Amino acid sequence: MGDMFRSEKMALCPLFIQPEAAYASIAELGEKGCVQFRDLNEEVSAFQRKYVNEVRRCDDMERRLRYVESEMKKDEVKLPVLRPEEEPSAPNPREIVDLEAQLEKTDNELREMSANGASLDANFRHMQELKCVLENTEGFFSDQEVINLDVNRKLDPEDPANLPGAAQRGQLAFVAGVIKLERFFSFERMLWRISRGNIFLRRADIDGLVADEETGRPVLKTVFVAFFQGEQLKQRIKKVCTGYHAAVYPCPSSHAERKEMIKDVNVRLEDLKLVLSQSADHRSRVLNSASKHLPRWSIMVRKMKAIYHILNFFNPDVTGKCLIGEGWVPTNDISTVQDALARASKISESSIPAFMNVIETNEMPPTYTRTNKFTNGFQNLVDSYGMASYREVNPALYACITFPFLFAVMFGDLGHGLILLLFASWLIIKEKQLSSIKEEIFNIFLGGRYIIFLMGIFSIYTGFIYNDVFSKSMNIFGSAWHMNYTRDVVQDENLKYITLRPNDTVYKTYPFGMDPIWQLAENKIIFLNTFKMKLSIIVGVIHMIFGVSMSVVNFAYYKKYASIFLEFLPQVLFLLLLFGYMVFMMFFKWVVYNDTVEGPLSPACAPSILILFINMILQGSQDTPEPCKEFMFEGQKSIQQVFVIIAIICIPWMLLGKPLYIMIKRKTSGAPPPKPQSGGGEGHGEDDEMGEIFIHQAIHTIEYVLSTVSHTASYLRLWALSLAHAQLSEVLWNMVFSMGFKYDSYIGGILIYVFFGAWALLTVGILVLIEGLSAFLHTLRLHWVEFMSKFYEGAGYAFEPFAFKTILDVSEDD
Repeated sequence: MGDMFRSEKMALCPLFIQPEAAYASIAELGEKGCVQFRDLNEEVSAFQRKYVNEVRRCDDMERRLRYVESEMKKDEVKLPVLRPEEEPSAPNPREIVDLEAQLEKTDNELREMSANGASLDANFRHMQELKCVLENTEGFFSDQEVINLDVNRKLDPEDPANLPGAAQRGQLAFVAGVIKLERFFSFERMLWRISRGNIFLRRADIDGLVADEETGRPVLKTVFVAFFQGEQLKQRIKKVCTGYHAAVYPCPSSHAERKEMIKDVNVRLEDLKLVLSQSADHRSRVLNSASKHLPRWSIMVRKMKAIYHILNFFNPDVTGKCLIGEGWVPTNDISTVQDALARASKISESSIPAFMNVIETNEMPPTYTRTNKFTNGFQNLVDSYGMASYREVNPALYACITFPFLFAVMFGDLGHGLILLLFASWLIIKEKQLSSIKEEIFNIFLGGRYIIFLMGIFSIYTGFIYNDVFSKSMNIFGSAWHMNYTRDVVQDENLKYITLRPNDTVYKTYPFGMDPIWQLAENKIIFLNTFKMKLSIIVGVIHMIFGVSMSVVNFAYYKKYASIFLEFLPQVLFLLLLFGYMVFMMFFKWVVYNDTVEGPLSPACAPSILILFINMILQGSQDTPEPCKEFMFEGQKSIQQVFVIIAIICIPWMLLGKPLYIMIKRKTSGAPPPKPQSGGGEGHGEDDEMGEIFIHQAIHTIEYVLSTVSHTASYLRLWALSLAHAQLSEVLWNMVFSMGFKYDSYIGGILIYVFFGAWALLTVGILVLIEGLSAFLHTLRLHWVEFMSKFYEGAGYAFEPFAFKTILDVSEDD
């Protein structure tokens, strides 16, 4: 956890690598994942860099891989899943040539098979449609010997029946084909219009579904025959068929010719089936063979492309015998990088080993915080607000405890906390199996499993404090109250309430949490309201004071010692003298006023903390009856006046202290005033113009003074959500589950199961899921706005090292 207090120290390191060892060096560094390379060729376009041809080769191999993978998805060929230890390393230059040849061979073979398969499928489909035309048109021709309907058959000119006049009177031409059933009726109307009703159309639906040649989807088709006279009408019909994508097939009118043609079509269909079957078997063998290697090929190509992409960041020296690069490296990983460079030089048999230096720089390094499975979720919550500045205090270290605690204050129920704990425990135990699920919402829960685990533990703890288990209380230690009334008084029908005074009926202190007797009290909500409201303010003020105090650690590290006196001191005084004093009054009132004394310190004379605080700010007063007093102790009014005066002094202290200090410092050092910057810089520093410094400090002061009040009130959400959660839990118990206890017969036993199912479903869905999400978001806001704004700048940028693991994970998500 010590690594989380601040981000790690970073070093800017130039790398000097021989060209023959460059590929192996970057491959080794990619496996380690501890260098963030800088682009030294920003002014050079992507098409003019040294390794652009290699990157294009990788793009071409990726294109081939995508095609092979898409063909496997069409045939539903499953790809084997590689375990992390089975992942191949980046291929060496010799392996690249072999890999490229294998991919090209597989790609060309699949493309050729796909083209041949498409042609064979089209021929097979046309043969099937031709067979359907020949079979279904059998009933369209009545007496083939008397009436000649075959326009392709030559006529005997000596036959009297074939004279021109007779041909015009008796001979009909026809066109046969296949069309989609959904287009047939429009097709029929179009033929009627172009022929003015002089076309006789017959159709016969094909049984079953037929594959569509355009989309490949199964559709309904029908066989049609159009009878007509005249060559001109024939051309029109063929044009309409083309427009409606209707396939026209030759069909003889003679029965014997059709029968002979059907036999020929059947023989060709059998041959096509055999060829298609052999082609499918060959395609399956090729795809299965490629599927065994495709995951490895894909990883190798991605790694190779990433290596050449990084090599394009390098700048060759004047002689061209060395590549120079720069990168940010965590100081703890410098030895790891040096070992990787030495190992790469040895693998590539380079005559000159690669080496790395560390240089001083004024640039702000990237922020890198080393995390593990437990701390990663909390660090992500902080990074979502803003990446920490370099070496700034990291709030995630403290959020590991404060975040689940503040959540539990709002979600305090032992039963609901146990549900969260069991769910998180299941996620943790089944972590490896569940990590293969790629559903986005589920991965959010899986990534925050340890956050949910701690939220469940803390909710169980606050549930013990509130003594709340599904809206019921546990009498573990025995109630500290005892009854001092006789049985006759208690059983009196005219008696509506029994009042128990602590002085008479409390004989001990309940050891841990809330006394269970409050579950029966009529003033339960009033008591819990007061308790939780004051508890929220106390927790909030302590949380904010801790946040302001953390700014001292930042000031001390960055050697801004003047800011400790000019910023931290007035801020913490303002917060302590006003709201810290209000917290003191709450504890003082709890301790001093009790039911064991009479007079000014009796509970009836206890003043309202809110009224006292308002009168303190506004310098007002209130009338109190005898023997009560306005203030809780002697000299309180004078102390309050002093506190208010000091708090008011803190405002100009914050407003003018730092700007005047910078102004005096510049005059004494004789430094020239800074020039106005044309670009928009990040944040405001001591190098800005004095006008900007005054404006920035004024905004900061106004924001802090106003936010101190608003942030304190914001912590009342702890009370509000805790009360709402408890009341909703009680409503579900009384109006759902307890309804099953009202029946005494066997029907009551059945109804208990029914009502329990409804109650359990509503409890998990509303109280645990929806209320839990609401409490989570409110807790997140309290950390981002109320806590982290007191000391956290968040103006840094993330350390993004070149790592194969990250590249492969992103590729899988895409």
